[in-house]
Amino acid sequence: MTDLQRFIAGLPKAELHVHHVGSASPRIVTELSARHPKSKVPTDPEAIAEFFTFRDFAHFVEIYLSVVDLIRTADDVRLLTFEVARDMARQNIRYAELTVTPFSSTRRGIPDIAFVEAIEDARKAAETELGVVLRWIFDIPGEAGLPAAEETARIALEVPCEGLVGFGLGGPEIGVDRPQFKPYFDRAIAAGLHSVPHAGETTGPQTVWDALTALRAERIGHGTSAPQDPRLLAHLAEHRIPLEVCPTSNLATRAVPDLDRHPLREMVEAGVLVTINSDDPPMFGTDLCREYGIAARLLGLDEAGVAELAKNAVRASFLDPAGKAELTAEIDRYTAAWSPATAG
Repeated sequence: MTDLQRFIAGLPKAELHVHHVGSASPRIVTELSARHPKSKVPTDPEAIAEFFTFRDFAHFVEIYLSVVDLIRTADDVRLLTFEVARDMARQNIRYAELTVTPFSSTRRGIPDIAFVEAIEDARKAAETELGVVLRWIFDIPGEAGLPAAEETARIALEVPCEGLVGFGLGGPEIGVDRPQFKPYFDRAIAAGLHSVPHAGETTGPQTVWDALTALRAERIGHGTSAPQDPRLLAHLAEHRIPLEVCPTSNLATRAVPDLDRHPLREMVEAGVLVTINSDDPPMFGTDLCREYGIAARLLGLDEAGVAELAKNAVRASFLDPAGKAELTAEIDRYTAAWSPATAG
């Protein structure tokens, strides 16, 4: 392990674009598939690695949904959530906004209240036992259409959930126009939730514009195609609208042909506030530490530059001001004290 990798491993971090079910590691998936042996998901961790090899984005969605099918009870939800937090703690992730898709569980028979109680119970335990602060972004699975949007909005607005901070839109972008979801985002925003849709990952810049104008996006999930439109990049930079960039995910879903051609540098050089994230880390064979290493290589960053990237995530988060100040100070203390000679 290089000195920079050791620095990244110990660096206190926040993550803003990471999916609940998509964070299920082979260890977690193996336990869940053992609970439900008739599922399509292998129970052998080595076979799972092959299972998580995607031909394209559509195939990724197919595999992702097969893992969703393993989440059948509130106990499954609680197990998944707490174990995801445990994996985060190992990477020194202090704060994460986890994208959660309640519709995927309620449509499979888990009552909405039981679902929310399960994630909330795991959230509180993670903070107490692991020191990981979790917040939720409830997202609409776009491929399921307006019925899913209605159900997601209903749960977000009617079922009490202390950790809920945002309202999002995920799933395939092709053929799923952003503007159709405007009424649901309007309701969520009126209730005080932040707007954080995915846009511009596998479609062009117009999808990002639609997310900004129709859905009043405060952050953009991915935004990979944004550099294709200089006016859009300038708008994002001027209005300090962050992009949640997930390099390995973009490669795995064929949104970019290879990492060396990822538009991350163009985004940063345009002055856009960029955060680094892992998206669906075990499914893509990555984690947040690895994503920081990739970003450091693409941007030519040293330890101080990586620390600044970590502070971007804190700035772009929906953490309260006191929490932001505390985590930023922790990053600064760690960076000031860093020495390769004393690193573990």
